[in-house]
Amino acid sequence: MTAPIPRDMPDLPAIPGMPTQWPSPVPATAVVPPVRRPRTASYRLLVALTATAGVTIDLLLGSPATALSHFTTQSSILLALVMLFSARRAWSARRPLPSAVTGAALLYVTITGLVHHLLLANEASPFSMTGEAATAPTGWHALSNQLLHTVVPAAALLDWLLLTAPGALRLRRAVPWLLYPVAYLVFSLTRGELLPSGTQARYLYPFLDVDHHGYKSVLGNALFLGLAFYALAVLLVALDHARPNPTRHCG
Repeated sequence: MTAPIPRDMPDLPAIPGMPTQWPSPVPATAVVPPVRRPRTASYRLLVALTATAGVTIDLLLGSPATALSHFTTQSSILLALVMLFSARRAWSARRPLPSAVTGAALLYVTITGLVHHLLLANEASPFSMTGEAATAPTGWHALSNQLLHTVVPAAALLDWLLLTAPGALRLRRAVPWLLYPVAYLVFSLTRGELLPSGTQARYLYPFLDVDHHGYKSVLGNALFLGLAFYALAVLLVALDHARPNPTRHCG
């Protein structure tokens, strides 16, 4: 007769030095094949061309140095580059750009649109540039103005809402994103100090005009705007995690 089988079998001793799990040698791209998105690539290329067209018009119609000193121009150039590289990656089925880069470009161009429409083009704003003494842009200037302050920001938001997977933006990046607006503040004030008094467009934005408001008021304006920009960054991150995924069925 054979011995009865015990109910509780003792566990085998662990072999020292053996890892519990081996890393998979198969990359994720081999499991989930990349997908080309030609329509997304075409849209982003169109946005990049639109931003480039607006910037080019500004450079040709006025002083290139003055045009390149505007926050609008700089943010539009950044967005054009981001959209161009994003279009290439969508066309060739490569991984998207880091969200730290795309989120920064989205934030800056959104700031451009909001500041223009809420502060500069709003007659009720204390920093309005549409008063009786102001001359409304016409012709090519009006076209560039609409492209850079309305069309491009709206197109960037639509790309984020309809063509970008959600949940990529991170709250910890909200503060680093503000480093560029702070650097622009320093650049703008330094530029104004270096230019002779009475120079046209010495200070490019009314809320940064030290000649009219003084440094105390200008720094107060900058602090208020900085807090507003941080709140906007937090809002974009929150919406990015709350919105549905639009990329499941888009090409």
